[in-house]
Amino acid sequence: MAIIPDPAAFKKSLASLPVKTFEPGETVLAAGSKTGQLFILRQGVVEVVRDGLQIAVVSEPGAVFGELSVILDKPHTADVRAVERSEFHVAKASSLLAENAAALLYVSALLAQRLDTANEVIVEIKAELGEGKRPGVISKALEKLEKLLGPNGANNSEFYYYYPMY
Repeated sequence: MAIIPDPAAFKKSLASLPVKTFEPGETVLAAGSKTGQLFILRQGVVEVVRDGLQIAVVSEPGAVFGELSVILDKPHTADVRAVERSEFHVAKASSLLAENAAALLYVSALLAQRLDTANEVIVEIKAELGEGKRPGVISKALEKLEKLLGPNGANNSEFYYYYPMY
């Protein structure tokens, strides 16, 4: 059973949001800024860069950016840049999350999925260290963790099965 009671209604609510387009190389969100907005990828490809390191490349429609800043009430922690022409539904986060329960549940599910996946990787690293494996294994596990902690985390096809966007 899907946690979002009516995915079609959520998709419809996105359709009423303004759409903003970013060209390749343009910054969608800048680390250190506070926009108060959520950017929901409609189409395109973006990269997430933190402290000069690319931590994710995202192309899945429905990916959400800016949610950590809003929920934690702190500046954005990473740059999000368009890799190719990208379109986003843009919403004032406080309004969307307060007035649209499906949006709040959607963002909560994304965050919960990332946390669950990060926990799995931490357990994997600890297990491998306990088995006396070489430090190179740690590097591989950390690379996996970086990918999994990107805006959509792991198992995106499974997630979008429950939360179809487009």
